[in-house]
This record gives sequence, structure tokens and C-alpha cells, in this order.
Amino acid sequence: MPVWGQLSLQDAASPTMYQLSALHDHAMLMVLLVVSFVSFVLAKLMMNQFTCRTLLHAHEIEAVWTSVPAIILFLLAAPSLHLLYVMDEIPNAQLTFKAIGHQWYWSYEYQAFQGFSFDSYMVPTSDLSSGMYRLLDVDNRAVFPMRMQIQLLTTSYDVIHSWAVPSLGVKIDAIPGRQNQFGFTSYLPGVFYGQCSEICGSDHSFMPIVLEAVNSKSFLSWLVPKATQN
Repeated sequence: MPVWGQLSLQDAASPTMYQLSALHDHAMLMVLLVVSFVSFVLAKLMMNQFTCRTLLHAHEIEAVWTSVPAIILFLLAAPSLHLLYVMDEIPNAQLTFKAIGHQWYWSYEYQAFQGFSFDSYMVPTSDLSSGMYRLLDVDNRAVFPMRMQIQLLTTSYDVIHSWAVPSLGVKIDAIPGRQNQFGFTSYLPGVFYGQCSEICGSDHSFMPIVLEAVNSKSFLSWLVPKATQN
């Protein structure tokens, strides 16, 4: 979850988020180099050190300022396209669950387990207990096994929502009449927080998402009794 004074991205808890963080750092380094160079040239021009009033043509300079930006764009585009391809693939999903957006809460379905489903509402501020987070905690967490490939399906019953958990590198729209999918996994146990990232109405900011990654045995211990009761 985000912490007070945080300047960078949340710590990565999935391979996807790790690659997204690496791409972010790579892009920021390129931006820093470009901004530094352009600022240096502008400062020199303002001090009239790079100005030549007799020079009419400079084909070499034109070739440089055309080729160098093209190279920079390629260095940014190549890892971006690779990551887009990796994020679009869901190889051998071992568990599928569906997140359904409502105004203004989420419901989850584990279709492979007798259609087990439940709703997940934000815990009101007046009901928070010690250790809970305001506007982030919910009454029913979505639990999934760690180190297992998860297929997430999203849709909505009313308006467009966006299911986003930053530490897992997940952000996918939930659109009425359409089913989107995304694959993710967590290599760490823990609780991961997110929120709806679409302005979906007056209570948009009260649609938190809480996922809990546990080992396979704990997941079955949580799921089987609930699925049987359902």
C-alpha cells in the first residue's frame, strides 16, 4: 500500500510489477539525460556561446538532431512493446476469478468452486478497528494462492469501473456488457490494496480493493468451507 512521503512506485509483489518498475526507471533515466542536455544547450545559447551568425547550413547537426531522438524513441519503445506483449499473455492459468463492479462496491466469483461468490464493501470509518486503513479496508477480502498464475476476469453491472492493484501491476477496466481479462501472480504472501481508478460516480472513492495472497493450503482452508456454505 502507499505510505506517507512516498515518491516512487509501490514495492513490486509480482513479476509484472517488477518489470513495470524497471521500465519506469529506464524511462526516467532517459528523460533525465535529455532534459540535462537540452538545458545545457539552452544555457549556452543564452550566453551566446553556441551562436554563429555566418553559418547558413549545418547538415551534420541536422542529421544528429534527427537520428538521436529516433534512437531514444527506439530505446523506449522496444522494452515497452515487449512488456505489453508479456502482460497480454496468460499462460496456463491455474485459477480464475471474476471481479464485478457495482455502484459502489465489488463482488467476486470463483466459478470453478460451485460458483462461490461474495460482495466486498468498504469498511466505514466508524467501524474501523486497530490496524485497519481508512478508505482502503473491506469487509471481505479476495483471497488467492501465491506463486500461482491467476486469470482475472472483469465486468460491470452499471457503469465503467477500473480494477487496480498497483503493487501487483494490475489495472483493467470493468465495462458493462464486456468481459476483460488479465493475468497476474504474486511471489510474496501478504495483503495488497487498490482502488477503483475510474471516475464512476459520486462514491467513486469508496470502492477499495483488497487482495490477500496466501499459500495453497491456507487458500483451500479459506475457500472450501465458504464454497460449501454458498
